[in-house]
Amino acid sequence: MQRAFDRARQLFEETRGDKRTRKNEGFPSTERTLPSLGSPFSIPITQNISSYLGKNNPLAGPVDPKTESVWLFDNTAYRPIHPYPHSPQPWQASFSAAFFKTETGRDISKLVADIADKIGLKKDGSEEERERGEKTIAKRLQPFADVVAPARWVEVKLPSGKVQRLGPGGRSATSQQTITFGTGYNNGQTVETDAVNAELTPIGPMSTTFAEPEGWLVISDIDDTVKVTLTPSPAGILRSTFLSDPEVIASMPALYTHIQSLLNPTWFYLSASPYNLYPFLRSFLHANYPQGTILLRDASWMDLSGFLLSLTMGTEAYKTGEMDKVHGWLPKRKVLCVGDSTQSDPEAYGNIYRKHNGWVKKIFIRKVTDVAEMNKEEKNSPERFEKAFKDVPKDVWQVFEDPNELYAAVEALKAV
Repeated sequence: MQRAFDRARQLFEETRGDKRTRKNEGFPSTERTLPSLGSPFSIPITQNISSYLGKNNPLAGPVDPKTESVWLFDNTAYRPIHPYPHSPQPWQASFSAAFFKTETGRDISKLVADIADKIGLKKDGSEEERERGEKTIAKRLQPFADVVAPARWVEVKLPSGKVQRLGPGGRSATSQQTITFGTGYNNGQTVETDAVNAELTPIGPMSTTFAEPEGWLVISDIDDTVKVTLTPSPAGILRSTFLSDPEVIASMPALYTHIQSLLNPTWFYLSASPYNLYPFLRSFLHANYPQGTILLRDASWMDLSGFLLSLTMGTEAYKTGEMDKVHGWLPKRKVLCVGDSTQSDPEAYGNIYRKHNGWVKKIFIRKVTDVAEMNKEEKNSPERFEKAFKDVPKDVWQVFEDPNELYAAVEALKAV
């Protein structure tokens, strides 16, 4: 039922541009041939039914260290803003966790072989290269095949020493809740939170970065903005996600390092990818870009066809909604938005500029020209950008091909 509901929501949020791109590049036909991952649920019927109750579930229980694990997601702490004068408020942050079954014994060998065929692995290279490639596919595919564990909670130890319960997870086996830290932390400071039983968190502790109400904030897309994903191509997405070594967009790490040194912003990385890719993307971003909070779709319920849907359908509404949340946390920050022309970043950034007057100070859009499928689209046309940024002053948004074009514009932001 949850899977059907979320698919229906994406269909409702699909734009004409989404529909045209997906049809032109053969996404529906590719999705129909992708193998099923089976049911994401493997729990007793009482837990299955009660999982619809979310955090109010009376039958929820703690994570079982013998058979289950939990991911803790990095976040950003903020001070709530009131419409009247007040002393600084206590820090608080939104804490998210995802719960999984471990060692379920699910055989994914056929899934690996199917993806290998679709991305041409079977046709290229030696037998040794194919074997190495299939091992990479299996490792990256595993989070999609893992069985989720709804109706679970975990105790974590906050930096203050206080023990806090996260969860229970709802139908998608994720939980979100706001926790107050108190005072005593500084802007830009980073602290770690882990489960009381650290063995429950295979990807390690989460990091919380503290951001005072005022200053700069960067909202950056990930796919084809800072990381090569080949979003317009279904085969390209599968290859870059499950096989290829993650690759940065040329000159973007240096640009982001410059932005960090000049503006000292708080960073948010916003992607339409499902949260199954969190460990993969977190590792990539930490290795190449300033540390920040990663915002991903709550979509563990998806199969592989749903993964492609996540990246190509309803992304404008999804990203606008996530930026609304960030605005609620940090409404006084000055915002720099960075995205690209493959998806709906121009439209989403245009929406958020018009919706929250004065919040967004600058928008950079990478014009993607190194993906063959983009040549068939009107996504790089001046008309598309003019429409997306209707009522947005022309000195606020800038389209670029080479990141080196942006240094003068970044320097000018010091005076904003």
